Amino acid sequence: MKKLTNTDLSYFCGQMAMIIRAGISSIEGLHMMSEDSEASSDEKKLYSEIQRKLEEGGYLYNALESTGVFPAYMVNMTRIGEETGTLDNVMEALRIHYNREEEIRQSIRQAVTYPIVMAGMILVVILVLLLQVMPVFRQVFRQLGSEMTGFAGIMFDAGDAIRRYSLVIVAVFAFILLLIFICIRTEGGRRAGIAFLSNFRFFKKLRNDISTSRFSDGLALALRSGFSADFGIEMVSEIIDDKAFRKKIDVCKDKLNNGAPFDEALKESAILSGVPARMMTIGNRTGSADTVMQQISDLSQRNIDTSINNALGAIEPVLIVSLSLIIGAILMSVIIPFLGMVSSI
Repeated sequence: MKKLTNTDLSYFCGQMAMIIRAGISSIEGLHMMSEDSEASSDEKKLYSEIQRKLEEGGYLYNALESTGVFPAYMVNMTRIGEETGTLDNVMEALRIHYNREEEIRQSIRQAVTYPIVMAGMILVVILVLLLQVMPVFRQVFRQLGSEMTGFAGIMFDAGDAIRRYSLVIVAVFAFILLLIFICIRTEGGRRAGIAFLSNFRFFKKLRNDISTSRFSDGLALALRSGFSADFGIEMVSEIIDDKAFRKKIDVCKDKLNNGAPFDEALKESAILSGVPARMMTIGNRTGSADTVMQQISDLSQRNIDTSINNALGAIEPVLIVSLSLIIGAILMSVIIPFLGMVSSI
């Protein structure tokens, strides 16, 4: 069975939180979920498998782990919830956490997909001009006893080269599409794609904000569950896939092991800076570190949305202006000489 999506995980955690708060046992609750007429066959099979493991006398976290489709972070947090008697609160917090993860995933997809689609549309328009429109104009020029020269001639030659090497160009585009598909559909491809995009300043900052949001959200959950900061950081590091951010976490662990206060460790390791760092200082001193970490996670999410919206707002007019200039240059390079020949007749 394939790994569950963030939406699936959020739904499962939300259902379990409601079941436990209603005083219904996990076994009975899973039976209710498997009997849901709207549940898919895979979902029913999964719920039945978890139910069977529980009936054999295990804990919920053991049952989740045995299926192989739940992330390690969720399994660990479920174990903590069962050991501390706060499973309903943990499940509700996990529901919110995976909702946030889905929002982040959608933000990343939007940041990457929109420019690609726009660039593709521009490319199609240019190809139509070069392959369909320019040959018609060349025929007209020849009928008037002239040839295309200058920029118009260069564009026609470019279109002619595209026609001659069309198979090679199609193969190149097919290879590019295959790479994009691999980056979207496979775990290794996604990591390679993210690593490549992280070389650009915008995506590097965006990835740091994403890691900060995940780190703060997960740590807030651990602190609310009554665990120490160092234990919470150890757990949360499992959901961070940014190597640069993980190095910051390692530095933070060393600072805590050497006796540094929690807020100072976060600041000195560069996990938090500016306003979030000052917020954490106050939160640590007032005993509300979990609340502040959740606020920092919300702030980071807003920064992600703002960065993406600003980038898209800047990219759209640039692409439109570029398309207009390119089309205008191609058409004017043909129309102006054409009008000159017509006026001389």
